[in-house]
Amino acid sequence: MQKKSFDRDAARRRVILDAARDCILKFGYAKSSLEDIAKQAAVSRPLIYRKFKSKEEIFGAFLEDLFETQYRAAERALAKTGSRRERLMSLYEALLLEPWKELIVDAPMGAEFYETCGRITPDINESRRKMQLKYTQAVLGTEEVSKVFMLAVDGLTRDLPVTKVLRRRLEVLIDRFVRD
Repeated sequence: MQKKSFDRDAARRRVILDAARDCILKFGYAKSSLEDIAKQAAVSRPLIYRKFKSKEEIFGAFLEDLFETQYRAAERALAKTGSRRERLMSLYEALLLEPWKELIVDAPMGAEFYETCGRITPDINESRRKMQLKYTQAVLGTEEVSKVFMLAVDGLTRDLPVTKVLRRRLEVLIDRFVRD
């Protein structure tokens, strides 16, 4: 019985997070209400409050879930054989390019989502940066070089380019950092 209850709770949480993602990417964080999320999830508002205390908490849970998916993809990328250049490109395909297309470029409110991530959840973003550093360092070796690489990657995204442009920029950057 307890397993069934846990499965139901996990499924409801998943439905709420998926609905929040849809609302936030379609309407923006500021204009997405808990009522919108409840309607999209086909659940009651009180049920949402039993799972989450606030819209901010839902947003944070959505980001943590997203980042966990990216971390699993990053681990698979690091496990691949190949040159350092290929491994770094594969790593940033998982950490940057795939989510960039889906969450920024293809989403109606992608630019607002990008801005909201840093403002609403700085602790989650800091945790993500630490994981990104760990993964980058696994390929580039030193913490100092990895931090410089990550700063350069941040610069590649400042003007919110389309994915094709971002991919080309990343390839140029990787070519400058990795010579093997």
